[in-house]
Amino acid sequence: MRAFQLLFTVLAAALIILSTSPAQAESRTITDSFGREVVIATRVTKVICSGPGCLRLLTYLQAQNLAVAVDDIEARRRSFDARPYAMANPQFKTLPVFGEFRGHDNPELILSLDPQPQVIFKTSPTRGHDPVELQSKTGIPVVTLDYGTLGKQRPALYQSLRIMGEVLGRQERAEAVIAFMEHQITDLKKRTADIAEQDRPAAYVGGVAMSGPHGFQSTEPGYPPFAFLGVRNLAYREGLTGKDMAYANVAKEMIVQWNPQYLFLDLSTLQLGDSAGGLYELRTDPAYRTLSAVREGRVYGLLPYNWYSQNFASILADAFYIGKLIYPDRFQDVDPRAKADELYAFLVGKPLFDDMNRMFGNFAFTQVPVN
Repeated sequence: MRAFQLLFTVLAAALIILSTSPAQAESRTITDSFGREVVIATRVTKVICSGPGCLRLLTYLQAQNLAVAVDDIEARRRSFDARPYAMANPQFKTLPVFGEFRGHDNPELILSLDPQPQVIFKTSPTRGHDPVELQSKTGIPVVTLDYGTLGKQRPALYQSLRIMGEVLGRQERAEAVIAFMEHQITDLKKRTADIAEQDRPAAYVGGVAMSGPHGFQSTEPGYPPFAFLGVRNLAYREGLTGKDMAYANVAKEMIVQWNPQYLFLDLSTLQLGDSAGGLYELRTDPAYRTLSAVREGRVYGLLPYNWYSQNFASILADAFYIGKLIYPDRFQDVDPRAKADELYAFLVGKPLFDDMNRMFGNFAFTQVPVN
């Protein structure tokens, strides 16, 4: 009887082992940005990135070679395309397409990919294809990420970098990226921290992109470069939160009333052409022509940063340029163009300032002719 029981136990154990699939035996569980527990392979070497900024984060982690397909924004060819991660990786244009941009994924196209991705990363999961439904239709784990910002949502950005790093085994690089960003922000803040409030200049940045190009009334009340440097952002108001901090359309009359000491132009507005957009307005609109900054030539071009979500290297580069312009004695050691290349080289692997500048008429980091 004991021999029979022993044999039965051994056979039962063997059946349990045989019934366990390799995928189950070689899997792990991670928690994504939205608190979902997702079972993924122990080693992930093939992925796709869905949603604004997702492929940018993959590039920051030096894992762009793991992408087996892209959304259709990568295959487009435009005269204006200020996405440094894509500029540094032209091979993205040759990869298969798995769906439309902004997260409108196509499960059938995903299932037709060869090789198949082991994980789908997805930013902005409330837009486009629902991540739970996408995982159900494809059978591929979907890891959602909160893209975050360099402002108040910086912890969300850092958490997403760490989650992506954990999935890909790139934890060390994720921490290096986070430390790099924190160092730049700390450096910017320290340089101007002791400047008295009454000595801080007032400024306005116009032409900010939001789901496409806009005119000079388009701005960002929470514009990070101004916040890092202690520049008074005239579009900021107490109590603003969320989307109201990220984008606003200011009445022209308010800009005239403010009469900012410095005017900055986000060069994404040039996409609207020679007879529209922020630069055209500053050159031709009688109301803007009354501004002292326009009359005296204090209008300066900035690298576009909001292009398929925020380009963090461009934001930091703009901040160092603004700091050099407004506080030259505090930024004597900074060459803004060289600094931009340092930022791009670390985050996307290639110095890109000259390429970006040529795209926008060589108006970046210089006085823009409005007279």
